[in-house]
Amino acid sequence: MNSRRQFLIWSGLGAAALASYGLPRQARANPLGKRPGIQLYTINAAMRADPAGSLKRLREIGFVEVESAGTGSLSAKQFRGLLDDAGVSCPSAHLQFDVDNLGRAFDDAKALGATYAVSSIMRSLVLGPSAPKDALKTGMSLDEAKRTAELANRIGEGARRAGLQFTYHNHNFEFGTQGGGAIGYDVLLKETDPKLVKFQIDCGWMIFAGHDPVGYFKKYPQRFPMIHVKDFLSRAAGDTEMRGAELGHGTVDYKPIFAAGAKAGLQHYFVEQEGPFARMSPVEAAKVDYDYLRAIGMA
Repeated sequence: MNSRRQFLIWSGLGAAALASYGLPRQARANPLGKRPGIQLYTINAAMRADPAGSLKRLREIGFVEVESAGTGSLSAKQFRGLLDDAGVSCPSAHLQFDVDNLGRAFDDAKALGATYAVSSIMRSLVLGPSAPKDALKTGMSLDEAKRTAELANRIGEGARRAGLQFTYHNHNFEFGTQGGGAIGYDVLLKETDPKLVKFQIDCGWMIFAGHDPVGYFKKYPQRFPMIHVKDFLSRAAGDTEMRGAELGHGTVDYKPIFAAGAKAGLQHYFVEQEGPFARMSPVEAAKVDYDYLRAIGMA
């Protein structure tokens, strides 16, 4: 988990799974007309060990879009070469932002071919040394939400000038209820400029926090061009940890989420799986995740 927050980059279900989901052919039509993607953090270790081979393996599985989570020891231009060689595109890049030099992150995004410049987590940028050490277990205060919105608007304006779209990615901590019933995530939506700041719903984290992506799609159409498609195991009483699961093997049904997203302007979707990977390797899990997307008509 810590390596992800610091941006360190880095057979499955098959035909039997398609039958088990029991969907008629017409029900499996892709309502978005888009292509299946994967967040490269999902296969973090494989990407560090063999980025070129790992990207080609993802393409063999069926993924044709990826979302970057850094480029390891490679420059963005070098990493773009690996993407091109593998035959995958990178419409979205999770980036490290230096608020005093935003151009560096934007240049990397453009070198990768991305349209969306995404913040994975902004707490340290907003709170500095007072940021909680365990960022996922301390709720977002109303003051933090307002300050985050202000900074998001600033980054969003810079992204607009660079020809990019800034996008905020959520975890679970944004959904704690504050004074007066305010929810940090709702404050972010209301106090950011819709033209400058879009949002990437991490469906797993949102649902883990007790909220519904479908409701947000309906309330805020056109604010969510992308989602993370993430599943997790049922929690035992008192368990506060997210324990990742392969799609279709956890608690989340993505059919209504995709249906609502298609009506609300969803453009891209990226599989992302949290650990632990106890049942299979991350690359094997990626195959299972792809087969689930195919079973529900999204691949």
